[in-house]
Amino acid sequence: MIAEGQPTFGASSVVASDQRRLFARALDRPSLPALVGLVVVVLFFGVQAPELLTAAGVAGVLDVAASLGIGAVAVALLLVAGQFDLSVGVVAVASSLLSAILIGHAGWATWPALTASLAASLAVGVVNGVLVINTGLPSFLVTVATFLVLQGTALAGFEAVTGSTQVTGLDRATGWESAAAVFGSSAEIAGGRFQVSVLWWAAATALAGWALWRTRFGNAVFASGGARTAARELGVPVRGTTITLFCLTATAGWLIGTLALLRLESVLVTNAGLGAGIDYVVVAVIGGCLLTGGYGSAVGAAVGALVYAVARQGIALAGWDPRWFQALLGVLLLVALLANGVVRRRLKAVPRS
Repeated sequence: MIAEGQPTFGASSVVASDQRRLFARALDRPSLPALVGLVVVVLFFGVQAPELLTAAGVAGVLDVAASLGIGAVAVALLLVAGQFDLSVGVVAVASSLLSAILIGHAGWATWPALTASLAASLAVGVVNGVLVINTGLPSFLVTVATFLVLQGTALAGFEAVTGSTQVTGLDRATGWESAAAVFGSSAEIAGGRFQVSVLWWAAATALAGWALWRTRFGNAVFASGGARTAARELGVPVRGTTITLFCLTATAGWLIGTLALLRLESVLVTNAGLGAGIDYVVVAVIGGCLLTGGYGSAVGAAVGALVYAVARQGIALAGWDPRWFQALLGVLLLVALLANGVVRRRLKAVPRS
């Protein structure tokens, strides 16, 4: 008989076992830390800038998060596979410039021009994927090289062809109205103007989440990032999966550029900095993706985009110096990296059934 107050080792082991199972279930949800971070920043900036929680404030947050989230979701899938792509931002700029040249300078109809720019973006994705697979070079360096080539070619080529830094009057092209309805429309709800890009972001997140967790392609993505050599030996199509993922990030870049082009009805030559591509990686990491691959989620990346957007809009609405956003973003990234380190160690320690 066990006296009252005497420790029961069997019960303790059961509790410890339950705690391990609870932690293992938490590890299966990479988006959980990002959700906690989202609640924190919403509460904090909701007090600092109450207008953030109005319909107009929410619309502004979603507008920022949508284009960022589209790129971050695609980059998250690539990170899960153990690869990087820093060229998404410049693909967005280059594809919109190409579409503008074809529509405004060459006289193409809108839909054929958008199709041509999509094909060009996919070609960039194929080149990135083939170079990474065939050369064994780090994808970080390959996509930085792609970034530099595209930036110089797109910006210099645009001015050489058009003789200007801006093309306007695109809305007079054939098919512009139908394309604008798909990519550039908006709706006013309760005093806030919500852009159609939010729907594209939601669709991209849902599709990526389903593909990652419910399909053989998703299994191949996780296998490619978790144990690439073993995956190849087991017949996982690592090569095809990697190239497909780079095509998806290129497609995300094209979509971001197209949404901006159809919304603004013009294009202006801008120097897309490398920071634009890094932001997508930062958001994916805040959303729970490991830089070492094999872990992450599309939903986490989408939540990370919301954290980023709430912080940026909250600082602006609170009237703070905008440079505080960079500091806060750095803190969020550091916290995410530290959390990722804990997750990495625990994943090695927790037995997988």
